[in-house]
Amino acid sequence: MKTDLYNFQGEKIGEIELPEGIFNLEFKPELVHQVMRWQMLNTYFPYAHTKDRGEVRGGGRKPWPQKGTGRARHGSIRSPIWRGGGVTFGPRKEKIRKIKINKKMKRKAILMILAEKLRQNLVKVIDKIDPESYKTKEFEKFFSKFLKPRKTKKKRETGLLVIEENKPEVFRSVRNLPYADSIEARNLNLLELLNHKYLFLTKDSIEVIKKTFLK
Repeated sequence: MKTDLYNFQGEKIGEIELPEGIFNLEFKPELVHQVMRWQMLNTYFPYAHTKDRGEVRGGGRKPWPQKGTGRARHGSIRSPIWRGGGVTFGPRKEKIRKIKINKKMKRKAILMILAEKLRQNLVKVIDKIDPESYKTKEFEKFFSKFLKPRKTKKKRETGLLVIEENKPEVFRSVRNLPYADSIEARNLNLLELLNHKYLFLTKDSIEVIKKTFLK
């Protein structure tokens, strides 16, 4: 399986052979959905937390006598039917949302997305990243060769740059672009792939993906 190979100036310089085990997988939406749900639930933090009637401050004294006043019976001003009282059936931080999933399923779902993006012509392979200087404007020039302008907050179609190893200078240069992100190949995850339309892979990052996910 072959695809075009580009340089950092956005010019086609040849073709590259891609591993069949990664880029020729059948797409199974059910598996992708399962892994996406696993990642979303396991990264969820329970910020929302409401207090019930036993946790709200006050309400220790009976507001008025049980009989003789002509008013309804009440035992506490912190009852859920009172203003300032506890909340009934509100969100609680004790609720466990995490689910488990097999490692093989996670890896396979990631490879399926890579294969599907290639089939839709959304994968661009770069020989190497060699800008004149590691500045945002250099990477903006590169992405402008492939990503079309859009009248949205992000200004362009979205792209994810996958590099073979940790390069802080690349991360710093890309992070100021609202439409692009960068990530190490070994840290690829499903949500990052789904949240970006185009995928930019360096030639060396394909080998890292092969070693990390093709087990």
